[in-house]
Amino acid sequence: MYKIFVDGKDGTTGLRIYEYLKDREDIEILTIDEAKRKDIDEKLKMMRQSDLTILCLPDEAAREAALLAPKDVRILDASSAHRVDPDWVYGMPELGKTQREKIQSAQKTAVPGCHATGFILLVRPLIEKGFIGADYPFACHSITGYSGGGKKMIMEYENPDRTFEYSSPRQYGLAQKHKHLPEIMAITGINHEPAFNPIVCDFPCGMTVSVPIAHRLLEKAACADELRQLYRSYYESAPMIDVMSTAGPASGFLSANEFAGKNTLQIVVYGNNENIMLAARYDNLGKGASGGAVQCLNLMLGMQEEKGLLD
Repeated sequence: MYKIFVDGKDGTTGLRIYEYLKDREDIEILTIDEAKRKDIDEKLKMMRQSDLTILCLPDEAAREAALLAPKDVRILDASSAHRVDPDWVYGMPELGKTQREKIQSAQKTAVPGCHATGFILLVRPLIEKGFIGADYPFACHSITGYSGGGKKMIMEYENPDRTFEYSSPRQYGLAQKHKHLPEIMAITGINHEPAFNPIVCDFPCGMTVSVPIAHRLLEKAACADELRQLYRSYYESAPMIDVMSTAGPASGFLSANEFAGKNTLQIVVYGNNENIMLAARYDNLGKGASGGAVQCLNLMLGMQEEKGLLD
């Protein structure tokens, strides 16, 4: 049985991870005395006892914990503190067989961000296979449930006395300085930051990340059907990725909360000879956070990456 310490299990990501792990017969969750949950010495004690420590902390706290951690402790960081750190493995197994192997043997793994997950899984294959150049002027529209904003935002949206603005989709990151942009750049290999338009909506979980592609700007001509086939081939061995076989739902509407409560991600490709739309649908706390963390945990412990996530 493996011993797992979740540092910050009372946050939204930590709570979901705890729910995934608490009933597993192969895992024992180490608990810290509530009165000492911010005591660094007590945290280090828990780390030493663990086979794997998961950090579900604000960035600065995650950096401190990782810096002070014993050298032989294996760490999985769900914050954005180490996602572009060359000393950490990026926790996205779908980037290829070698990435799975890197995660399996990693001492320190950084879990991808929710918005970044969709963009990278859509764009990386097109860059890698030469369909799009690294200088392409990308745009990205990302609709997400409010749970991605943590406890404070959840309280704001679920407050019965909230103001009317919360009933409307709300754009944010208006200064184009979103914290997911560095990992988007680093992992896809694109040369310019995408015009990024994140939108939080009045539902708790789920998200759709959409990337429009102008057919005339492709390096290699391809229709929507051909790109759909590319994704099916690229993610053939990825148990958490599904590629919709048709050009979108029969209803003609793409619902951002349809994958709430799931840990899989669905890729949808649709459009015409002028413009192609790429979309990824998933749960912002599933594949976009906690589910992605457990997927990495499984690999780091030598298990099937989907264990406990597809039940």
